[in-house]
Amino acid sequence: MAITLYNTATRSKEEFVPQDGKTAKIYCCGPTVYHYAHIGNLRTYIFEDLLRRSLAYHGFDAKHVVNITDVGHLTSDADEGEDKMEKGAKRTGKSVWEVAAFYTDAFMRDFHSLNLLEPTVWCRATDHIAEQIALVKTLEEKGYTYRTSDGIYYDSSKFERYGDFARLDLENLWAGSRISMGEKRLPTDFALWKFSPKDVKRQMEWDSPWGVGFPGWHIECSAMAMKHLGETLDIHCGGTDHVRVHHTNEIAQSEAATGKTFSRFWMHGEFLRLDGDKMSKSTGEFLTVDSLVKRGFSPMDYRYFALGSHYRNYLSFSFESLESARKSRLALRKRTTPLVAKALAAGAKIESEAALKWKERFAQAVGDDLNVPAALGLLHSAVRDDAVSEEERGALVLDFDRVLGLKLDLEEEAAPAAAEDSEAAEIDSLVAERAAAKKAKDFARADEIRNALAKRGIELKDGPQGTTWERKR
Repeated sequence: MAITLYNTATRSKEEFVPQDGKTAKIYCCGPTVYHYAHIGNLRTYIFEDLLRRSLAYHGFDAKHVVNITDVGHLTSDADEGEDKMEKGAKRTGKSVWEVAAFYTDAFMRDFHSLNLLEPTVWCRATDHIAEQIALVKTLEEKGYTYRTSDGIYYDSSKFERYGDFARLDLENLWAGSRISMGEKRLPTDFALWKFSPKDVKRQMEWDSPWGVGFPGWHIECSAMAMKHLGETLDIHCGGTDHVRVHHTNEIAQSEAATGKTFSRFWMHGEFLRLDGDKMSKSTGEFLTVDSLVKRGFSPMDYRYFALGSHYRNYLSFSFESLESARKSRLALRKRTTPLVAKALAAGAKIESEAALKWKERFAQAVGDDLNVPAALGLLHSAVRDDAVSEEERGALVLDFDRVLGLKLDLEEEAAPAAAEDSEAAEIDSLVAERAAAKKAKDFARADEIRNALAKRGIELKDGPQGTTWERKR
């Protein structure tokens, strides 16, 4: 049975067939490990996990690569501001390498707690500096770069298809741009290699043909994707916020270097909204898996909640909706647990006409651009179908859970202990960031952090020895 996927490049659904037999080459933009991943970030990884599982359900293997951005991601997509990793080091008082290790470990805990399939390759930007330099040199040799006082930049005017992917009206964009460009020739040009500031000592910098510096954010993904998957990928995934800048730039630099299509399919997950706004680390107000656990929820409650909305639709978060998802998940487990036990005891298979019809409908749902909400509804209906034996219904549960990933073959885990240490580290880092903001006379940011913590029940007390905090009772 065919599987169709929505391709951002064509704005349409297309049947997916890998280039290489049954193996799909998939690259997913991973975390920038300067802070905790929030549940909005993690919604994207759940969508990508559903893609992996749905492809496997339809008989495809996957070579799946996810990067760890531990250098080069500036605080602005316009190549302005400081490196997010350096900013994280200032906020926490740790070295950049310590920050990267700490938040990578935190991300991995969240990743595994949500029952996400392990990628074939995890790759760190700092382990691929040579590949990034080589790619910049190729672009330089082909005439796509120019030098400024602060770095080597990609000349987007040299790539005729630059605006095609994001449907950009480049002439009006260029004419009407109010972006402070510095020495950039066009607002859509972007940094490939940044020179280390002369008046600031960076913790992460490398020698290059152009001088000491560090890579731009966009070049990292192209270099790592092509190293591990070749010059043309089958599927490239990420959040919808990557379409306009990051993925547009990846296409421009990759295809200019190779003359080949960089990725045949592009897939993007939509935002999770909190009180009507995109969840963002920059405000200091965001929710982590640990913060959900602290309120008594399981990571599987959040996974179930995310399965209830199509990956290309906005999903609005509230604790009321998460509680509703928790109750629905536990009710499902109450019904499926005895069925699964009977299926396992009997070694049941899906053989009857009625059961095979449910399996076919499920395959059609997940094969229709990952229509997991419909597939989840089919599971709820199938377990109530008395025309199918209990043993076969249990077999259907196990079969469907290959895609849903709700651990329906296992006993319900006890509610995880509250992650006090992890949350305390997060609060400490925000307190340190507030202190740095006050020192820099950025009192608006300092007040923003205090207010954000107050909403979480954290009271700050400023004193001669610094700031302490306690939880309101």
